[in-house]
Amino acid sequence: MNAEMDLAARVVELARRLAGPQAEAEVVAAHSAEALTRFANSAIHQNVADATTTVQLRLHVAGRTAGGSTTVTDAQGLQALVERTIAAARLSPPDTTWPGLTPPTPLPPNAGFDEATAAAGPQERAARVRDFVQAAGGLETAGFCRTTYASGGFANTLGQAVHGRSAEAAMDGIARLHGADGVARRAAGRLADLDGAELGAGAAAKARAGGRPIELPPGRYEVVLEPTAVTDLLDNLASFGFNGKAFAQHQSFAELGAQQFDEHITITDEPLGAALPFDAEGTPRGTLLLVENGVTRAVSHDRTSAAEAGATSTGHATSESRTWGPTAVNLRLAGASASAVRHAETGTAGPDDGGPIAPSARDLVAGIRRGLLVTDLWYTRVLDQKSLVVTGLTRNGVWLVEDGQVTAAVGNLRFTQSYPQALGPGAVLAVGAQEISLPDRWSGVRYTAPALHLASWNFTGNASG
Repeated sequence: MNAEMDLAARVVELARRLAGPQAEAEVVAAHSAEALTRFANSAIHQNVADATTTVQLRLHVAGRTAGGSTTVTDAQGLQALVERTIAAARLSPPDTTWPGLTPPTPLPPNAGFDEATAAAGPQERAARVRDFVQAAGGLETAGFCRTTYASGGFANTLGQAVHGRSAEAAMDGIARLHGADGVARRAAGRLADLDGAELGAGAAAKARAGGRPIELPPGRYEVVLEPTAVTDLLDNLASFGFNGKAFAQHQSFAELGAQQFDEHITITDEPLGAALPFDAEGTPRGTLLLVENGVTRAVSHDRTSAAEAGATSTGHATSESRTWGPTAVNLRLAGASASAVRHAETGTAGPDDGGPIAPSARDLVAGIRRGLLVTDLWYTRVLDQKSLVVTGLTRNGVWLVEDGQVTAAVGNLRFTQSYPQALGPGAVLAVGAQEISLPDRWSGVRYTAPALHLASWNFTGNASG
């Protein structure tokens, strides 16, 4: 038996014995490992690795629910976990929204697992850092290359028992010249698919083109958002719009069956390979179609939000999802086929060498009459959840584009923009053909997106106001 499966099964049996046969228990036992090679001033300065096995228990007994976790996995540690969770349940208020346990359900077919990425050592990561630094051509560089691995098992008192593995690799680096920063990021299921030289050259090209920025007045501008910026849209749409709890409580913009986005927008959640194939309630994960040709089709649910909304769980439970809502964290915005990329105007996006335009955005920049090329968004905060109005800043490169040509670097800008409105019917002028997988800011999951050419983006000031 898988080691994590064995741990989960042992805790379930302890819960049965100590809490009684009427108790409902679910257990996730997961081993996670992350290795990180950091570099700054164009040299590796740190290599760290961490591995932890955690056991999480949720117990529902006598109409009350409590949860607990431990990293102490010997017999005493597991018994202490069960005992204190029972004690916490007795002190908890009645749980009138308890959705019950996941029944026995098979997992979908294995999405593939790369043993080499899971076993990668510092030499393999250092080689990609070396390539990044060399490709930057003498510019100051900094960033990281990481690999992650997870193996997990789940069991509950209803008989559901599943296990799985996942692995991921990511690289994130900047190049700097005279105060101008260029960024390049990439995520993949295989470390072998990360090309440090490609990323380093791209970051350096942006830094070289970012000097002597001009200031532009606030206003609405046509924009091309590179994939690094589009991921922020996906992150906020997932957290606040497609969140099943927010939807059930009428705090989300989502209206199932409504044409809320441009017809060229299709968004799916594709967790297989990037995460364990089941959630914290043991529900199998799978591809979830959220938006199809602009029509909102689904939101992400755990068992609690699904019961409230009259739906079924989509496999998005976490230990916090009953509080914060279930969130899809592996969104993919589908790119257009080359023949489907559309523009009102055509032009040339500039040479392939050293310009600030990432290859994924070049065809779209050619279609701008007068607007901005935006590399990255950050420090974004939601001002109104229902309409998903977000404020934030640009960073790592903004350029003025006139008649399909980059004409000047632009200082960073503040924006205030409804994300659904920016992607609304008729607002998406073009979708890039090349999809890029990018690492999430906080964990080993990833977003996949093309560049987007949008008709309007509301800039409200420069970075200081």
